[in-house]
Amino acid sequence: MRFTTAIAAVRLNQLVETKARILDAAREAVALSGWKDAQIALIASRAGVATGSVYRYFDSKADLYAQVLGLVSEREVAVVAAIVEAEGSASQCLVDAIYTFSVRAMRGRRLAYALIAEPCEPEIDAARLKYRAALADQIARLVRRGIASGEFVEIDANVAASCVTGAFMEALVGPLAPEAAPDSDAAKAIAQSIAGLSARMLFRHATPELTPVSRVSA
Repeated sequence: MRFTTAIAAVRLNQLVETKARILDAAREAVALSGWKDAQIALIASRAGVATGSVYRYFDSKADLYAQVLGLVSEREVAVVAAIVEAEGSASQCLVDAIYTFSVRAMRGRRLAYALIAEPCEPEIDAARLKYRAALADQIARLVRRGIASGEFVEIDANVAASCVTGAFMEALVGPLAPEAAPDSDAAKAIAQSIAGLSARMLFRHATPELTPVSRVSA
């Protein structure tokens, strides 16, 4: 009985490891060429499995990509959450959160474009909406903090967070597009503009321009 249980445990670990390899390979493929050109055969080859084996772990190509989007977005939301929870004024934390998100996006432009704006199948788009909602939830926490401290205008925090999140994600679409290729200095300048403009819509009073800080490395 113990021998059978041990074999089952080994088999389960193998399944988990294989699925993780496929997800990693899919993320790399999307980072290179986006959703449309990341083909299952290429992903299977990178993961070291047969093409048909991919469908033992994922219902469809769209299901695989939706899970890739979910894994990557969890990391980006966690980065923003860490800044939201950091010390400092709500205004500074908001600018820093947007700036850091923008800089990280432009360091991984092709993958970020796929996550934010590239045309995709409905299953992927549904995962994308969850990603945006999760980001907005983190921004809403800062909005509430800023309202309580008197830094931000009195407003529905969820509505404000949706507006701010929509603003900075929309502003990134152009710089992240495949035909755009800002160098690192230009990317930082773009990120600073996006952060400053997106945050200012909430400021109660005229505030000197805040210098954004990238608090988490790429």
